[in-house]
Amino acid sequence: MTTSRTPLVVVGDALLDHDLCGRAERLAPDAPVPVVYGTRRSSRPGGAALAACLAASDGRPVTLVTALGDDPASDTLRELLAGRVELVEVPMEGALSSKTRVMAGDRPLLRLDDGEGHAREATREAVSAVAAAAGVLVADYGRGTADVLRDALTHTEAALVWDPHVRGRTPVPGVRLATPSAQEARSFARRSGGGDTGGATALRTAARDARTLVRAWQAQAVAVTLGERGALLSHGETPLLVPTPAAASGDPCGAGDRFAAAAAGLLADGELTEAAVQAAVSAATRYVAEGGARAVAAPGQPDEPAETPAADGDTTADAVRTAARVRAAGGTVVAAGGCFDLLHAGHVALLQAARRAGDCLIVCVNSDDSVRRRKGTGRPLVPAADRVRVLRALECVDAVAVFTEDTPERILGELRPHIWAKGGDYARTELPEQPLVESWGGQVLLLPYLDGRSTTGLARRAALSPSPPGGGHPW
Repeated sequence: MTTSRTPLVVVGDALLDHDLCGRAERLAPDAPVPVVYGTRRSSRPGGAALAACLAASDGRPVTLVTALGDDPASDTLRELLAGRVELVEVPMEGALSSKTRVMAGDRPLLRLDDGEGHAREATREAVSAVAAAAGVLVADYGRGTADVLRDALTHTEAALVWDPHVRGRTPVPGVRLATPSAQEARSFARRSGGGDTGGATALRTAARDARTLVRAWQAQAVAVTLGERGALLSHGETPLLVPTPAAASGDPCGAGDRFAAAAAGLLADGELTEAAVQAAVSAATRYVAEGGARAVAAPGQPDEPAETPAADGDTTADAVRTAARVRAAGGTVVAAGGCFDLLHAGHVALLQAARRAGDCLIVCVNSDDSVRRRKGTGRPLVPAADRVRVLRALECVDAVAVFTEDTPERILGELRPHIWAKGGDYARTELPEQPLVESWGGQVLLLPYLDGRSTTGLARRAALSPSPPGGGHPW
């Protein structure tokens, strides 16, 4: 991946988003509706403004071309964007659209929409910003910004990514990449004569819709986003499925904007489409795991401070946040630990059983130095970064934390799980971490372990296996 950060121009309809977050544990006495209490209010950029802020968080200069008016919501959004992106305004008729979500934990209960503002006309400054851009992302929410700049977008020589929405128009011909969701792709494909897919699976439907839209839109490629499944990339023939690198639970609002912003920036940097889509899927997965849209609230808002994302390769902060989120929602946090040097069926059976014991599973993994101290200089066979990646790919694993000590007491003190799960082969061994877990009311739980499976045995058999002719890879 290239290291340069090419400036990006985001063209589209900005929104102002509000969240009212609280707890809901009972129904109202006068109607069958939940009572939300202890609410906190936060405001953040939405729509194209959210996409612009996410692109800027990647460390690149971003210019947002959008319609704003003289209303209070527009003024609030200007304040939220100050210092984050360069703003190029086009005039608006009416008030800026805003939406308010009423949330119980991570679950939305109700959404209130206000404002029907619409872009009135293009400006010379806006046209010039598009013409001079090396990379352009269009976030078309159907409120006219892309429409008034359609001629400039049609003739741009920039790497053009178009994130369409059902209320907006189709992309201009020749876009480098279009990024509809599966629902949006289905709607646009029907408009283009794609017809009904009958009882086809979701992936088959997405593949057909992507192929239809590549041709109807004259797009170089279409990436249909599939939520927790990842994305399906099509150039019009056999599609490429790009799965998520790990399971991520949380608020998915804005994940499509995160995907489009990452892909647009990387294409502007000169990446190949396939590489950009793979990186965009990973970026969207991290975005959901790290708190989603609410983590994009402007720094300094006292009621909903923005969190600092974990650095690449450092998953411990994500694990701590996952445990805190599940605990706050009243769920049961389960943790399990080990070296997991060569992942085998015994490990998987243990982790699957541990996940069924609660509402999330966090795996605590020994660092490379810790494994060497425990197993000897020939171990680990697999470095920590690769072990973490394999574990995070398991559906039963919600997060992974790496610890450098010989025993996991320190990381357990940060996670404070309700259950610490160990394999049944520990049944006659006194666990040093048991008093610690019980000190906060936690429980050590032994789970069945498949006999005859071990990393040592696998390594011994692999060492005795004959090498293939010519010394090549056995696969």
